[in-house]
Amino acid sequence: MEPSADNTIATILVVDDNEANRSTAQHTLENEGYRVIVASSGAAGIAAFDEQKPDCVLLNERMTDMDGFAVCERIRALPSSAETPVLFFTALRSVDMFDRTLVAGGDDFLTKPVRPTELIVRIQSALKLRRMNVELREHYELLKRQRDHLLRLQLQKERLTAFVIHDLKNPVNSMDLHAQVLLRDKGLSATARDSATQIRSEARRLTTMILNLLDLSKADEGRLTPKRSQLDLRRVVDDVFAELNVSARSRNVTLRTSLETDRILADEDLFRRTLTNLVENAIRHAPPETSITVAARHVAEGTELRVADAGPGIPRDMREKVFNPFVQVESSERDVALDNRGLGLTFCKLAVEAHGGRIWIEDAAPGAVLCVSLPHDP
Repeated sequence: MEPSADNTIATILVVDDNEANRSTAQHTLENEGYRVIVASSGAAGIAAFDEQKPDCVLLNERMTDMDGFAVCERIRALPSSAETPVLFFTALRSVDMFDRTLVAGGDDFLTKPVRPTELIVRIQSALKLRRMNVELREHYELLKRQRDHLLRLQLQKERLTAFVIHDLKNPVNSMDLHAQVLLRDKGLSATARDSATQIRSEARRLTTMILNLLDLSKADEGRLTPKRSQLDLRRVVDDVFAELNVSARSRNVTLRTSLETDRILADEDLFRRTLTNLVENAIRHAPPETSITVAARHVAEGTELRVADAGPGIPRDMREKVFNPFVQVESSERDVALDNRGLGLTFCKLAVEAHGGRIWIEDAAPGAVLCVSLPHDP
């Protein structure tokens, strides 16, 4: 628990007209040793602040008697309120919300639903900043401006990502549709048919990349939640092989299976895209006239999936780093780079961990085995 500026127990004022929200915040903070004052309306919150002089304020953005911004402005007009951090609860996460928070005199905002751990960390950070403000005001102002600038950039990046994902979907879907129209032409030459098939394959790859971007954004915000069901593993593997068959044939690589189980508990879309990324990665690194094997078996903790290739392998000291975005691994065995060219393996790690599972790399001697373990129960 963070003490107040004079090293006493810190007092937190919670202003919210929703009883459940007030109760959750109060219990969470009291369990951490803070003294908590609650107010069920904006007017009551202003009065409580004037009387109690709390060290920090948690303020709901929307309330029936007056909105949180008006409450914050009234609090800032009171004597000795300039040093007190005010944190907003809000259902909105946007640049506009951030700007309104600053204009009203707020210091930070938390997006609903607020997780207890996040609430405690943000309170601790706010109180630390308050102490810094008291002790080193000039340094505090510099850090606050830098923090505000970085957060604004982050929010702008999230908005830009959302726009890019939305704008890319339509042309990619159009490419795929036109390729399908060409393939329906019975008079199409074999060469043109192969080209149209390749266009469809590449369009599906682009769609996967777009969806990976979307899910990475969700994971950053804690919103990547799998909808698990019992899947026909053999059917999913066959579908993925059919989708990647053109790519495998173009590299003279054979796709094989060794499935000791036909079922797996997973979110079908996330699992299908995870497997697609793993097999596609293996195809990219497999030498010609070799095979890639997808194996599955039951283990004590759940189901284990293994995708093995006969490529140059991945050095032991790089096996964790390849799951980071845009990582290149120089191979000592061949004059090539093994690389996570985009976000494929990064997405795999996030999707597997969202299931409560784990992903790792082993030697195939030669080659690499990308291993995934998913639990029997959520």
